[in-house]
Amino acid sequence: MNRLQAMELFVSAVREGSFSAAGRRVGLSPASVSRYIGELEAQLGVQLLNRSTRHLGLTDAGKIFFQRTEQVLHGIEDAEAAALALQTAPRGTLRVHSRTLFGIKVLSPLIPGFQKLYPELKVELRLSERRALLREDEFDVDFQIQAPKDPGLMQRRLLRSERILVASPDYVGRMPKLREPEDITRHNCLTYWMGPDDVVWKFMRRNKLREIVVPSSFGSNNGVVLCDLAVTGHGIALLDDYTVAEELKSGRLLRLLPGFRVTNSTFDEGIYATFLQSSYLPEKIRVFVDYMAENVPRQVKSQVKSQIKRSEP
Repeated sequence: MNRLQAMELFVSAVREGSFSAAGRRVGLSPASVSRYIGELEAQLGVQLLNRSTRHLGLTDAGKIFFQRTEQVLHGIEDAEAAALALQTAPRGTLRVHSRTLFGIKVLSPLIPGFQKLYPELKVELRLSERRALLREDEFDVDFQIQAPKDPGLMQRRLLRSERILVASPDYVGRMPKLREPEDITRHNCLTYWMGPDDVVWKFMRRNKLREIVVPSSFGSNNGVVLCDLAVTGHGIALLDDYTVAEELKSGRLLRLLPGFRVTNSTFDEGIYATFLQSSYLPEKIRVFVDYMAENVPRQVKSQVKSQIKRSEP
């Protein structure tokens, strides 16, 4: 029996909640995973898991073994990272996760330039609207719009951003004038879905905060969808400035209420590169984050600077 592999499978099975999910990660059948863990239990002379058809539960011995084994595996990862850090050129696979709109508008155009510098490094970019679990999902870097508070994570702020209200010229021309935040209650708002509660947009000017419950006939957890519907004249969307730079430049969208800061969460907004805390940061992560830290602000600045800033007449 390969003891290290059995330990890795045991930890994976506990995290994933099943032998099947643990096996899928490494191309083994559930029966093989069960056999490996059973041999580990036999070698230790203790039962680690309480098995049922629907659930895997840790025994008292299993809880202690799981905690210690996680520490051992993390130590092995640090040792591997230390060795890889001595490589003259990063190689292998870099797994990156990002919010959809940021990934499409900002990250994707920068990837070719990065790979010209590091041709031996394969990049996998996956986009979604959820926050990635770096260790469990096996991502190297996650780009988030808020600073992570989770222990064991490192972050680097790449840029500050601003959320703005946008709508199409057609929508602006046929709907009531929008001069104050309260006027938005007479409009249709395309809202980012954050749960079943009322959608509240916060407006700030001269340190005075106004919170408005906004009417919405459509919600989505995807900024691309909200942007597309705003362009077609379906309503007002609240989006990050750099994600709608092209639409503002072309005139397909207009900026509304430019005299107010506006958000649906916090006014302290930006993009953070997040990665696991480690004694030795893998070279592939270091060079990627450094490259993005240098180029993301430049890319976004050029996009935002080229906007044709417009507001409702």
